[in-house]
Amino acid sequence: MWKPRGVDRTSVILQQLRSDGTRITAARRALVTALVDADGHHVTADDLVETVHRSIPAVHRSTVYRTLEALEQAGVVEHVHLGHGRAVYHLSDDRHHHLVCERCGAVVEVPEAVVAPLREQLAVGYGFVVNGRHFALPGVCRACAALIPAD
Repeated sequence: MWKPRGVDRTSVILQQLRSDGTRITAARRALVTALVDADGHHVTADDLVETVHRSIPAVHRSTVYRTLEALEQAGVVEHVHLGHGRAVYHLSDDRHHHLVCERCGAVVEVPEAVVAPLREQLAVGYGFVVNGRHFALPGVCRACAALIPAD
């Protein structure tokens, strides 16, 4: 899926789902809208439940969870584990990876182009295909590294 510019992103995603044979329910529409409105921020399933409830209070929490799973299977949504916390979600057309500081919890988004050479090297040299969408690389951010005394 691509990231449309200058068009209604929600409509494009819903049209893609329709084209793939997915029925568009009010809950699905509300969830896609919530993800688009998150504007690249990583949101938890609970954040999305709250957002969907603001527009459609009758939607049950389990419906949001099932819909997230269905949207992930359809390739619209990805989840990632940023450290030891809950999984967070973002639209899959915003392809990036994550660096998570183990000291302060800061998250840095890294474009796919930065990780692509490593992905290629692992595939060619080791026959290993990396699925980097579901994890983050832990380490120490620049600010925290500056606080670590030199040996």
